[in-house]
Amino acid sequence: MKKHFVIKLVGNRPTFPNDMTDDERVIMQAHSEYLKGKMKEGLVLIFGPVFDPKGVYGLGILAVDDEAQVGEIIANDPANVLGTYEVALMMASGAD
Repeated sequence: MKKHFVIKLVGNRPTFPNDMTDDERVIMQAHSEYLKGKMKEGLVLIFGPVFDPKGVYGLGILAVDDEAQVGEIIANDPANVLGTYEVALMMASGAD
């Protein structure tokens, strides 16, 4: 049975993504392609930016065998250099 995790990526500065540099934009495009690949593998169920009035952040829902896979996904994500990931176990109803 899969375990579900919420991952939240908070940018290194409060104005991100409104003032991304060209280099950061390239990283974010690679980030999106990377997570799309993980979707095809069935590990990422959904991801994208959340336009919270308190500050924009990235959010994803993962379906993995164990927490170690979450760590691998984050470690290999090109965008992990642009912010900090927060991770929480989720009790997903109706999943699987």
